[in-house]
Formats: sequence, C-alpha cells, structure tokens
Amino acid sequence: MSFSRAGRWLWRLALAAAAAVLLLQFWYLGWIALYRWVDPTETAFMARERARIEQARPGAGLRHVWVGYGAISMHLKRAVVAAEDARFLEHEGVDWEAIQKALEANRKRGRPARGGSTISQQLAKNLFLSPERSYVRKGQELVITYMIEALWSKRRILEVYLNVAEWGDGVFGAEAAARHYFGTSSSRLGPEDSARLAAMLPRPKFYDRNRGSAYLAGRAGAILRYMGDTAIP
Repeated sequence: MSFSRAGRWLWRLALAAAAAVLLLQFWYLGWIALYRWVDPTETAFMARERARIEQARPGAGLRHVWVGYGAISMHLKRAVVAAEDARFLEHEGVDWEAIQKALEANRKRGRPARGGSTISQQLAKNLFLSPERSYVRKGQELVITYMIEALWSKRRILEVYLNVAEWGDGVFGAEAAARHYFGTSSSRLGPEDSARLAAMLPRPKFYDRNRGSAYLAGRAGAILRYMGDTAIP
C-alpha cells in the first residue's frame, strides 16, 4: 500500500472516530434533555450493581424508591450539599477551586485521599459512566456535567442526585436509604440522621457494613455543624 493510500485510510478512520464521538455526545444530550422532565428509572451505576447482586443472590434486587424534591427532608438536602459540594449554587458544574485544594491536600498526603468532584460531576458519572478512573472517562464526565448544568436547574440536579446516589449495598436514593438505616421516610429525617447519611456517601457500602465507625460519627458531627448555614435551591 502506498504512503498516500495509507494516509487516506488513516484520515477516513480519524473522521469515522470523530463522527462516532460526536454521535455519542448527541446520545448523551438527548437523554439529559429527556431527564430534565422525566425521572430516570435506572442509572449506569444501578444497572451495574443490579447485575452484581443478582449474580451473587439470585432473585435479589435493588432498593430504590423515587420521591420528589419536596418529599425529601430539607435537613438531608443541606447535609449533602455541605458534605459533597459546599459551592453547589455558585459554580457552573466544576469547582476548580475545590479541585486545586484537593490536589494540594493529596500532594501533602502523598496519596489520592481527597476528591474535588461536584454534585453535578458525580451525577454525570452515576447516570451514564463507570467508576473506572481514566483521563478519557474523566473528560467525558466533564462534557456531560456541562450539558446537565446547561439544561437543568440546580433544584433538578439536586433532586436527581438525591434519588440515584448509592447509599449502601444495593441501596439507592434518599428514600430507600432512610428506610434502610432509620426505618422512616426521607421526608422525616432530622438533622443528625441526615448528617450521618451525608457522611456515608463517599464509601456507602463500607459504612453500610461498619455503621459504628468512629470516623463516620466524627464526620457526621462535622457536617452537622456546617449544614445549618448551607444554602440549597
């Protein structure tokens, strides 16, 4: 094959790859536009967990009940924003200041112990992507995040996040979490229980198994101190 012919094939492959990437972005955009009005029934994370649980325990399923924004305790909303994304109402999807602080903290520790992802970024990942860590996945996460921020209100972002976040082994969403841990509805959660649920978010399966963790109690106490001054949509 001549060099010119090989060059043409490479060019065609590059165009085909670019077209595939562009079509994928339109696919994400279509779903995001739909989810502005329609509640997601299952996310990529939920589908992955459902398959894992059904393989390990045939007949078992996920615990998940969708509830509207107004049916979720204001305490839980404040606790989650305080714990996960204190500048939620200020940024446009990515909190570059928080990312910089996380990088500095991780550099001092010598290991990646702190993240800087916003609620919007976490939602983008949960809805469509996987937990793998790669530059490609992170780049796609950023694109989806900006799409969500462009099409949804902050209220809708927080509503969907609270309904699809993982809160334990097969437990997804605030309503299922409130029933699983406290035997009540998400609308009846008080400040202390809300702070505890928010503290569980980074490692929900671990804390589901280790509910007496001293670190969890301390983290919940810290969230409780800050959540009263936290603004929510």
